[in-house]
Amino acid sequence: MIELIVLDVDGTLTDGKITYSSTGEETKSFDVADGLAIAVWTKNLGKKAAIITGRNSSIVERRAKELNITHLYQGVKNKQEVLENILKQEKLSWNQVAAIGDDLNDYNMLKKAGLSFTPSNGSEYLKEFVHVICKKKGGEGAVREMLEYIFKEDNLEEEFLNAWV
Repeated sequence: MIELIVLDVDGTLTDGKITYSSTGEETKSFDVADGLAIAVWTKNLGKKAAIITGRNSSIVERRAKELNITHLYQGVKNKQEVLENILKQEKLSWNQVAAIGDDLNDYNMLKKAGLSFTPSNGSEYLKEFVHVICKKKGGEGAVREMLEYIFKEDNLEEEFLNAWV
């Protein structure tokens, strides 16, 4: 059973575009459907979530807080190493981890995860070995698709649906 989901940001939780305003402020767009599913995962089901991303952004920090994501690591070069530390801290095994990423900096982490996903527009190199290639693109519901897959596989679908009715 999956106990921890691990999320990349750019290209997974977002469409991967980095936009700067005329004042140099960075903006990102997150999919509401992704957020609703993550909120059920963390708040209703009491499961763990982590964001491990290569860039630093106060916007990501705000989104993680909104979604009750307990593990936030930004500016990470070696995602697998960070995830190994989270697993030790949470006393979990790799088989209890589902991870989603879209590019080569996610490769090693996805290779070791018990269940791995990439958005439909993820790197072809990842598509060669991940367990699931999502139909949705990054920033357009791929994380929601991942969570719905886990809810079905782990017999949590009724609990997920009950969160809304």
